[in-house]
Amino acid sequence: MFDNICKFLAENFSTDFATWLLGEPISLTELSPSELSLEPIRADALILLESTELVLHLEFQTQPDVNLPFRMIDYRLRVYRRFPQKQMRQVVIYLKETSSELVQQNTFTIAGTRHEFEVIRLWEQPIEVFLRYPGLFPFAVLGETDDRASTLQQVAQEIIGIPDQRLQNNVAAATAILAGLVLEKGLIQRVLRRDNMRESVIYQEIEAEAQAKGRAQGIAEGRAEGLQEGIRRVTINLLKSQMPLEEVAKLTGLSIEDVQLLQTEIEGQNNS
Repeated sequence: MFDNICKFLAENFSTDFATWLLGEPISLTELSPSELSLEPIRADALILLESTELVLHLEFQTQPDVNLPFRMIDYRLRVYRRFPQKQMRQVVIYLKETSSELVQQNTFTIAGTRHEFEVIRLWEQPIEVFLRYPGLFPFAVLGETDDRASTLQQVAQEIIGIPDQRLQNNVAAATAILAGLVLEKGLIQRVLRRDNMRESVIYQEIEAEAQAKGRAQGIAEGRAEGLQEGIRRVTINLLKSQMPLEEVAKLTGLSIEDVQLLQTEIEGQNNS
C-alpha cells in the first residue's frame, strides 16, 4: 500500500519531486517498465520518470532489502540499453526509521564493477523541505522532528491552504496513510478530516481494492462451502449403500471420525 501511495505522489506531483531531488522543476512524465527490454523484477515498487534528457528512478522502501543494490544496477543497465543517450538519477527513499546497516548502503560492488546510487533516509531530512511543495507534504511527518503529532498538525494547516479541493483531498489521504507508519490511527483521524479524505482518488482506489478482495474471498469461501456440502452428500449416499466406513473415508478424503458422525446422523434420522 505504501508503495502505491508514493507512486501516486511521484507521478502526480512529478515537478515537486524534480525540484526536491534534481534541484529544478523539470517536467517529467511516467516511463512504463514495459518499455524496457526485459521484464521488471518488482514493477509494483518501480517508479520511473523521464524528461528528454534524464530518467529519474525512485524506489521507496519501508523495510531494508538486501537485494536492493543489485536491483539498482540492474535497472541502470536496462535503462541504458533503451536510452543510452539519457542521464539517470537513481534514488532510494527509506520511509521508516531503522537501525539496519542496509539503509546506509549506496553501492553495488562485485569484482571489476562498482555502481553507485543515492539514498535518502526521511527521518534525517528537515521537515521544512517537505512543507514547501504540496506533493511532498505527506512526507513531512516522517522527517526529522521531535514531535510528530505537532508536525502532523502543521501539515494539516498547509493542506487546508491548497485551493483545489480535489488536490487537497488527495494530499490529505496520502498524508494520513503515510502517517500511519509512525502515528496512531486515532490521532491521525482527529487531525485530518476523514470525510474529505474519502473523496480522494487514493481512498477510492483503496476501498475498491478492499471490496474486490472481499468479493474474491466471498467467492472462494462459497466455493469451499459448496465443495464441503457436495462431499457430505456423497458420503451420506455411500453410507446409505452400506459401504464400510473405512472405504467411505478413503473415497471422500474424510477422517473416520467425520464419517462416523455422519453415520450417527443418518441413524438418528432413521430412528426419528
